[in-house]
Amino acid sequence: MLYQLFNWLKQSFDIPGAGLFQFLTFRIAMAIVLSLVISKVYGKRIILFLQKKQIGESVRDLGLAGQEQKKGTPTMGGIIILLSILIPTLLFANLDKVYVRLMILCTVWLGLIGFLDDLFKIRARKAAQQKGETYKKKDSDGLAGISKIIGQIGLGIIIGTTLYFSNAVTVEREIIGSDRKISVLQEGDQFAKDSSIIVRQMNGIERKFVKVKTPITTIPFVKNHEFNYSKLISWMGDGAEKYTWIVYILIVTLIITAVSNGANLTDGLDGLAAGVSAIIGAGLLVFIYVSSNYVFADYLNIMYIPNLGELTIFVGAFVGACIGFLWYNAFPAQVFMGDTGSLALGGIIASLAIIVRKEWLIPIFCGVFLVENLSVMIQVGYFKYTKKKYGEGKRVFLMSPLHHHYQKKGFHESKIAVRFWIITIMLVVMSVVSLKIR
Repeated sequence: MLYQLFNWLKQSFDIPGAGLFQFLTFRIAMAIVLSLVISKVYGKRIILFLQKKQIGESVRDLGLAGQEQKKGTPTMGGIIILLSILIPTLLFANLDKVYVRLMILCTVWLGLIGFLDDLFKIRARKAAQQKGETYKKKDSDGLAGISKIIGQIGLGIIIGTTLYFSNAVTVEREIIGSDRKISVLQEGDQFAKDSSIIVRQMNGIERKFVKVKTPITTIPFVKNHEFNYSKLISWMGDGAEKYTWIVYILIVTLIITAVSNGANLTDGLDGLAAGVSAIIGAGLLVFIYVSSNYVFADYLNIMYIPNLGELTIFVGAFVGACIGFLWYNAFPAQVFMGDTGSLALGGIIASLAIIVRKEWLIPIFCGVFLVENLSVMIQVGYFKYTKKKYGEGKRVFLMSPLHHHYQKKGFHESKIAVRFWIITIMLVVMSVVSLKIR
């Protein structure tokens, strides 16, 4: 909104200072600052409102140290994160860009699913209290698991369909030689509607580029870094590439669902999910910035993605929101994000990675989410297997997700959270370094 306003003021009246909004770095900085201000200033007011409405956390008796202290702590604090992301984005980003619109949709969509889940849990607790019963938290009290999965799948279909078919979603390929069709197009590629030749002077050399639509992504640690999804069905014979969209949408949906649930499982200690998400967001900001700048993209030999730059505004707000939320969520937490925040954080991270075509780096920079997911799957799977085979279920971990395992071993939750942050920093650095490793 402000971007369009100041752009109009600059063009119509040439007001001094209005041109600042043309600079991407300025708007990124403003988005980060504003998200921090919103989460810090208005976060406290939201917490007081939640306390007034008695929207407090009901804690299961898991035998963990300090769990009794968490009872009554306001939940649904994810509202703070969502507002801190959306308001700066709406103010400072160019809302005409398809990537920005997709991320706004993703934030609202998953935020709403998480909000309904938290709301149903709160209603179940209040209903038990009205009956004079002792409330025991159950998974069934919230939104049905199948409903959450359907919601995540629906979002995945929308994002996958848009990214595959939208004419605004393109990459640039360099024209080598006189025949651009031979030198540019690869398997599964097609020229975009706006496929006019772009001429740039780079290092004193005139180079030509053209926009193409292609289902390619980045594969780390391999030559050329590129993988075309059309290859997954090329074995079906000639013409099979026209069905690549089915495979692509399925993969996008799976990734969004998995990462969203991974972030949800990680949200079990004060500051853990917010801190990990902030670090991952900073890494994605680097990926998006270099991929949206043709100079950096050429230097790093990665694909240049036009119209991606505006997404840095959203990511800046995302990082600021997560850091600002830590003001109240760090140990001892004054508020929990609940599913309102955790589902949205995971979905946002997955969607950003897919948009910047770095989804196959997710197992690396989202390593904490991955091991949290795996720890639950291993624990449940092994328990069922041993119970069926021996008549008594056995466990691999003292408790799952993995952070509870370390709690059972006697580690303080602050130490666990900080160490998971450090691990995430290492993984994000490895991911960024992969840009230059062939």
